[in-house]
Amino acid sequence: MAKTVVLEEKPVSKKTSPSNNGSEKITIDKNTLSAAYRYMYLARQIDNKAMNLLRQGKTFFHIAGAGHEAIQSAIGLILDSRVDWIFPYYRDLTLTLMSGMTPKDFFLACFGKADDPACGGRQLPCHFGVKKPNLVPTQSSPTGTQFLQAVGTALASERQGIKNISYVSSGEGTTSQGEFHEAVNWASREKLPVLFVIQNNKYAISVHVSQQSGGEGNLISEMMKGYANLKRFHVDGTNFFESYKTVQEAVDYIKSGKGPALIEADLVRLHSHSSSDDHKKYRSENELKEDQKRDPIFRFGHDVLIQNIFSEDELEKIRKEVDESINSAVDEAFTAANPDPSTAINHVFDESGFKESLEYEKSNPSGKSIVMVDAINHALLEEMEINDKIYVFGEDIADGKGGVFTATKGLSTKYGSRRVFNSPLAEASIAGVATGMALAGLKPVVEIQFGDYIWPAFMQYKNETATFRYRSNNEWATPFVTRVAVGGYIHGGLYHSQNIESIFAHVPGLFIAYPSNAADAKGLLKTACRINDPVIFCEHKGLYRQSFAMAPEPDSEYLIPFGSAKVVRKGNDLTVISWGATVWESVIAAKRLEEEGHSVEVIDIRTIIPLDIETIYTSIKKTGKAIVIHEDTLTGGFGAEISARIASDCFEYLDGPVKRYAAKDAHVPYSPILEDVILPSREGVYKAIKDLAKY
Repeated sequence: MAKTVVLEEKPVSKKTSPSNNGSEKITIDKNTLSAAYRYMYLARQIDNKAMNLLRQGKTFFHIAGAGHEAIQSAIGLILDSRVDWIFPYYRDLTLTLMSGMTPKDFFLACFGKADDPACGGRQLPCHFGVKKPNLVPTQSSPTGTQFLQAVGTALASERQGIKNISYVSSGEGTTSQGEFHEAVNWASREKLPVLFVIQNNKYAISVHVSQQSGGEGNLISEMMKGYANLKRFHVDGTNFFESYKTVQEAVDYIKSGKGPALIEADLVRLHSHSSSDDHKKYRSENELKEDQKRDPIFRFGHDVLIQNIFSEDELEKIRKEVDESINSAVDEAFTAANPDPSTAINHVFDESGFKESLEYEKSNPSGKSIVMVDAINHALLEEMEINDKIYVFGEDIADGKGGVFTATKGLSTKYGSRRVFNSPLAEASIAGVATGMALAGLKPVVEIQFGDYIWPAFMQYKNETATFRYRSNNEWATPFVTRVAVGGYIHGGLYHSQNIESIFAHVPGLFIAYPSNAADAKGLLKTACRINDPVIFCEHKGLYRQSFAMAPEPDSEYLIPFGSAKVVRKGNDLTVISWGATVWESVIAAKRLEEEGHSVEVIDIRTIIPLDIETIYTSIKKTGKAIVIHEDTLTGGFGAEISARIASDCFEYLDGPVKRYAAKDAHVPYSPILEDVILPSREGVYKAIKDLAKY
């Protein structure tokens, strides 16, 4: 009969709050304990081997998990990565091995090989991920961003009636990040099935926890005690048996539907922060010796030996098997193929051909004339009817408000509060949760009220949403839509007038649309809802209800392809390239100049990324002159990119300099008199075009 360990229920301390009050015992059989030891030892020896390879100059980076093995092995034995989502951090080596990563996979990543299943050699080692069906998305370097994504997958599961858990972890230092608290807030508020694990080894690189945590006794679990529905646990994470019991209690609580759980595991960091660090510079020799005494693998071996669960020979057999498997894995990984240099730019966007297979502009807009905000509203209503995976959320978007500009009016009434709902007032939360929901196969369409306030979410967009497909070598993607009101001319001052397209244009992996009229807004938004890439959808708030931006409404299947500019006015003497509100000012100027004998062609690019450069070049080859007119600042505005391409690729066709007219390099003030000075004016647009026409 296999030997077992029975863990007795202990009195609850004020620093713990176990949930399974009716449970008195947790039993662990010998096979489970054998797996725990095998994986702990495997992770430790991988750490050691990786450091040796680095010293030999065969690899370039490693970040060890030594000292963290016990709590992770307990988690790995209780969770199931084929069902439960796993968002590891860079020390979660033991857990990731238990979630499907093999030693060979690890060393393929170390050597940056093509067959590295996590990323194909695109990320630093220890940025773990496991191919589907295991639910372990490839992780990035920023600390704390993963918490909101885990909340997103948990929300996706809850909305779809899927019973699973989203695990997410970090070190104690990361709990200083705002996104950690935003994630706990969202999960607690909605009682989502999230297991937060804080692996507290007392050091965020060199900064001690006493300089990080404001909780009583510098405890993260104490710092988080104000969140309703959050069950908190504090455990010695170097003790496997205590860890196993605590994890089981936390999981039982989550599965009861009462809310998320947070485990703070006290750990030791047995190596420096990473291979580029030396902890002897800031830690005493005595402190390091004391940590060695709490080595979780040593403690586990000691406990099972004195309880006669294992013999020393049995443990030695496990160690020998592990050592042999590591040596074999290193040899195979080292000789594996390197990445093909020609693949370096692959997988920035979806390359499946799906986007190209859609039928675009099958009809001409012929319905009743409609304002732009209503066209956007109708697009959302129609796409939600077509696709039940679309979820709409953001600040104030539910009825009766229906969005601050009413773009989402009627959606929550028609589709219910589970598909259309208000988010917390936290832009990073909106983007991070949407990223997680997209990973889970849903199609969030979120609203950021004003472009001016999108910046707390920039970390999510830049380092997470936009990189997932690329960094996972096309294994994971985050195709969701962010609708955001932008632009000035409404006397909104500094914080209700900003344009954001040039900044986001610097982020590979994001599409950016910027329609100038109702028909284009509907057609582009419907396309954004169907393609498999993330989209920043810029809506000029000054055009929402303008009569000149009205257009006949397209039907429900009207799609406009991204990267297809529109010649809104034909001409022969000069080309104007524009987007958003300044398209209309350019058209007005062109009509005025026609009366003066100048034939001006006006192009609305419609999407920033991808840019239809060929339509622009075709026009310039005809007219010989080009001016870019846009609302954003002149310096660093997207007009500079267009101008540079024209100067480079169309030089021989130009009969004059490539000109730009844009906002002055200043913030947009509130006073109409001052605002008129900063933003492109009607007269200024006319004069700029005329000056070039006369050149």
